[in-house]
Amino acid sequence: MGIYEEHVLPRMVDLTCGSSFLNPLRHRACAELSGRVVEIGFGSGRNVPFYPETVTSVSAVEPAGLGWKMAAERLAASKVPVERAGLDGQALPFDDNSFESALSTWTLCTIPDVSAALRELRRVLTPGGTLHFVEHGLAPDPGIQIWQRRFNPLQKTIAGGCHLNRDMRAIVEDAGFELSSIDQFYQPGVPRPWGAMTVAVATSA
Repeated sequence: MGIYEEHVLPRMVDLTCGSSFLNPLRHRACAELSGRVVEIGFGSGRNVPFYPETVTSVSAVEPAGLGWKMAAERLAASKVPVERAGLDGQALPFDDNSFESALSTWTLCTIPDVSAALRELRRVLTPGGTLHFVEHGLAPDPGIQIWQRRFNPLQKTIAGGCHLNRDMRAIVEDAGFELSSIDQFYQPGVPRPWGAMTVAVATSA
């Protein structure tokens, strides 16, 4: 990783995704987690305060060392044991059927080979295990999609490969997950090209 990816981008992500007005979405994504959890794109640990009591442990996958350091205070206050256990969501260092739940918050937009990451999550989840996620992505309105396509090259350049227009429902279903609940909407207070949100739970076949 370069200086920008290691030292600048984690702070930028923490600033943009750490806003308190996004906390209700984090709460929704985490609310039904249970058992052993793998979290991809752990970042600076913004989800830690929202882990429910039904979670027994969290294995955090995060490439940026700075993000892990920034999580120190939240980790110290956590009632759930959290370990940094991987660097790359596309190649998870876990055995098959290791986790009951998986968590992703604003991460699937950025992983270069998102299909590989989702296949890995299916592999490490137990049969019937659940993927819980909140992501921004492809807007439902064609007019907004035009702007997403226009902004996407710049977005990827300055935001570490983040895509504005990934179809989150399609990529999750194409990876073999079955969506058991899904809510898609525009987040108030966010410009629509960036504010098309999906909060969902998907089950591993």
